Amino acid sequence: MTGSRDTYGGYRTRLVEQLRAQGIRDLAVLRAFAATPRHLFVPEAVRHRAYEDAALPIGAGQTISQPFTQARYLETLGLKGNERVLEIGTGSGYQTALLAALAEQVFTIERVRSLAETAQAALRAAGVTNVSVLVGDGTLGWSAYAPYHAILVAAGGPELPPPLVQQLAPDGRMIIPLGTKGKQVLSLVRVTPMGAHVTPIGDARFVPLVGEHGFDA
Repeated sequence: MTGSRDTYGGYRTRLVEQLRAQGIRDLAVLRAFAATPRHLFVPEAVRHRAYEDAALPIGAGQTISQPFTQARYLETLGLKGNERVLEIGTGSGYQTALLAALAEQVFTIERVRSLAETAQAALRAAGVTNVSVLVGDGTLGWSAYAPYHAILVAAGGPELPPPLVQQLAPDGRMIIPLGTKGKQVLSLVRVTPMGAHVTPIGDARFVPLVGEHGFDA
């Protein structure tokens, strides 16, 4: 994923060490962070902070999430490499690239066209080829390629969007922050014969999930 002129390898190594120190144990997740050039997914103005374990602004009122939060997401999903994954909220494309390193195919939806276009350019620059990007309402999912083995929602919503539950494979899992604007509980969702089973993971704070089954814009 990284080019021959990449000079950020040492920074990525330090970030991986931080993630490991904070309890991330999944070796595939750590390898994905070691190989994915986060600096390509942040604006030039904050590129010097690309490998800090911090959320950074990316424009349009959105942020690129803290790496530890993303690592916790990815570790919880437990991807094995052969999955079809749906991501809601492409944002900068960085988490998309991490997913692409962990799964067979990634489908990602972004409601803000300018962010989707910037993310596509960054994904190309990073050499990521197993990602499809759609501009639209993420709360509706992407039914054409369902069912998904895993769904990752990178924004906080008030409730489980029914279309996403319907597009999750019977043995699949979804990670989504649920709650109010500004404060949510990161939740793991599995579909069982009795319906959707939700397990709380921990407190979270994400940008609002906007759409038909989310918050109003």
